[in-house]
Amino acid sequence: MSFVVGTALLAVVTAVACSLPGIFVVLRKGSMLVDAIAHAVLPGIVVGYFFTQNFDSPILIIGSALSGLVVVLGSEWLSRTGLLTGDAPQGLIFPALFSIGVIMVSTNFANIHLDTHMVLSGDLNLAAYRQLEIGGVSLGPQYLYVMLTMLLINIVFLTLSYQRLKVTTFDPQFATSLGIRTNLVNTAFMFLVSVTVTAAFNAAGAILVIALMITPPATAYLLSKHLPTMIALTVVIAVVGALAGFWVAYVFNAATSAAMSVFYGLIFICALVVNRLTRRRRNVAVRHEHQEGDDGTQSVTRPEHSPPKHNPKDRV
Repeated sequence: MSFVVGTALLAVVTAVACSLPGIFVVLRKGSMLVDAIAHAVLPGIVVGYFFTQNFDSPILIIGSALSGLVVVLGSEWLSRTGLLTGDAPQGLIFPALFSIGVIMVSTNFANIHLDTHMVLSGDLNLAAYRQLEIGGVSLGPQYLYVMLTMLLINIVFLTLSYQRLKVTTFDPQFATSLGIRTNLVNTAFMFLVSVTVTAAFNAAGAILVIALMITPPATAYLLSKHLPTMIALTVVIAVVGALAGFWVAYVFNAATSAAMSVFYGLIFICALVVNRLTRRRRNVAVRHEHQEGDDGTQSVTRPEHSPPKHNPKDRV
């Protein structure tokens, strides 16, 4: 497998692996929590590498994900105290953890070869440099198979937990009445998000991983009204944006992850424009119906935009 093809596949797999859990993150309105997790995993990565000497080690990934989970559990605990509201708990916890990680990196902690550029934006091309060879045949980047494993884990988890995630996302009170342990479901899901963020750290860093995880599902949200449609659109947008961003970066000799993020932003802007034009056209049609209804007939209007629909009485 050539280096270019392997890097392109790595870009696609990383984007899809990040965007799938991002669907429920967007629906739960927890996008900035991903930012907090992405920053909080840094000290876990530095310390984990000290013991494993391998950025792709499963032990490092799980340990760093637990570090990210500290932000989630700590924020929930501070919120339950009633002393802080909104995003204030996250604003207290993750800057402290990220600062510890930056200090470790800047002081060249234990001779770990990380720099601030890789920490913030990652380097997908560098991550694809080490090739997996069997019998003298190159099978692509080693990191590609790390992200393929992560993608498979996400697909299995979301498939098995789909009904529970859906009902706890749209109607947590109804989920509780069904006997679903919503806190356990939320914690397991956020741990999956933490593992995904950690696994993608080499390719996207602490900042660009947010674009990979949030922008495709946020774009799909604007273009869909049903959850299955949103999932399908998210995958399509993730793949298209990854390939387009990769080839733009290849042509202009730019950073691949950054080019992907910019392209996702452009897709989102296009979707936003389409959404606004559609809503405006619908409002004009509704006003026209009202004008025609002056003869005594009644017209029924629909909300301008609503989240993807679900049936709260679906079996869980």
